[in-house]
Amino acid sequence: MTTEIRNQFVGPLILTLICLCHGGMALSDDMLPLRVVYDVAVDTPEAVDNALARASHLSNMTGADPLEGSIVLVLRGNEVAFFAKDEYTTHKQLVERARSLSVGGIIKIRMSELALKVRGMSAGDVHDFIEIVPFGDAEIARLQIKESHAYLQAHNLAP
Repeated sequence: MTTEIRNQFVGPLILTLICLCHGGMALSDDMLPLRVVYDVAVDTPEAVDNALARASHLSNMTGADPLEGSIVLVLRGNEVAFFAKDEYTTHKQLVERARSLSVGGIIKIRMSELALKVRGMSAGDVHDFIEIVPFGDAEIARLQIKESHAYLQAHNLAP
């Protein structure tokens, strides 16, 4: 079994084990609601999927209340290309998962306009459920300082 194929199974397996071990476990009341910003600058669709899985799990653990809680993923690296409209066929499953997670309001997906420009893309090139912000770093800092979000970093390695 190649390393690439083996790595495709490791992330979902570990996440499944975490969910089984923590099934039904909620965070204590003094930790609710949570306000979190994920700094996403990764290289693979699997790493983006891992970040989405982590955000979804956190949302489920904290009650998924869009009026009080907030989970924001700020995309500002190579992963922005996976959300290009002309790459939809290749990354359909990833795009649809991201879209479905953003529908309820607690998980928001934002993308750096600067990251798009560096890759020769513009806001019109990506799917409309993604909010474009001028500069990903500034958005992460704003969320931390102005809206009291805790900082979490997404990683290239699953999970």
